[in-house]
Amino acid sequence: MINRKDLGLLILILVVGAVVTAINPRFLSPINLSNTANLIGLFGIFAVAQAFVIISGGIELSVGSIIAILGVVFVDLVAGGVPWGVVFLVVIALGCIMGLLHGFLIARLGLQPFVITLCGLLIYRGAARYYTNDATASFPFGSSFPTLEWLFTGRFYGVPHSLIAFTVVAVVMGVVLHRTVFGRHLFAVGKNEAAARYSGIDTTRVTIAAYVICCGLTALAAIFFAMYTRSISPSSHGNFYELYAIAAAVLGGCSLRGGEGSILGVVLGTVLLQVLQNLVNLLGIPSSLNFAVIGSVILIGALADRELTRRRAIRTARIGEAAIKAPTTPAGSRAGQS
Repeated sequence: MINRKDLGLLILILVVGAVVTAINPRFLSPINLSNTANLIGLFGIFAVAQAFVIISGGIELSVGSIIAILGVVFVDLVAGGVPWGVVFLVVIALGCIMGLLHGFLIARLGLQPFVITLCGLLIYRGAARYYTNDATASFPFGSSFPTLEWLFTGRFYGVPHSLIAFTVVAVVMGVVLHRTVFGRHLFAVGKNEAAARYSGIDTTRVTIAAYVICCGLTALAAIFFAMYTRSISPSSHGNFYELYAIAAAVLGGCSLRGGEGSILGVVLGTVLLQVLQNLVNLLGIPSSLNFAVIGSVILIGALADRELTRRRAIRTARIGEAAIKAPTTPAGSRAGQS
């Protein structure tokens, strides 16, 4: 069921879309809508992934570097003649192993998520550059992989397969987050890890699982991006993608304090971000301002989260005061009246 936050975000998307259309009618052109839908799918997959970690009370800063290193590995192995189905499984497995490592260091050893994932950002980026000797990884000239290209860059009745994959991921992850015991435990860990542990929840396992899901889905996004670009510069591919993911999650209602958020909100946050990016392009605003847009979105989301938290605390306090002041009828007087 859609909540008030998601409804407000949906209305904002419609308003921004109407404004963009009024300024530049090309916004509703089939080719622009198709390209925007493709980008929503590409960025949405790892935005949903980031949401799981943020809800658990953590952060994943190595998203862009994971997309770079796994994209390089995917292109290199496929170009080297390894069956793409095998490479697909290898890349997904590598992503899950990265998440397992991050989760273990954070949950088992008690290290800070910011530190661990920042180290991952630097290590994976350096590894990608070393793997290719700082050269661009690409498929050989004239090479063709019809099935692979259709699966990851094709369209079904005009709908990009990336958007279809994003929809499937969002639905499955929405069920996992909002309809399973694991999802309830994830919210509990993000809200108060100590209380969750004392209530019998295996907080270590939940935290590790959140990072495995995050990096596994990021690996899937890495394959889509590798096929979308067909060439990867390890020094720049995926740069600042973690900011897109964090912005979409925060804009979608995920609190950076943990314990709050919804998959529908992240989907809407991703859509709004891409509509804003499209607005920047259609208005001819310098692309260098894209990061200013993302930074503004994160700031506005953080301020809104703080204001909502403050109002919720005030409302809870008022309810508590009203309960204390409510008149009570002594048991003896009831007996006398009867």
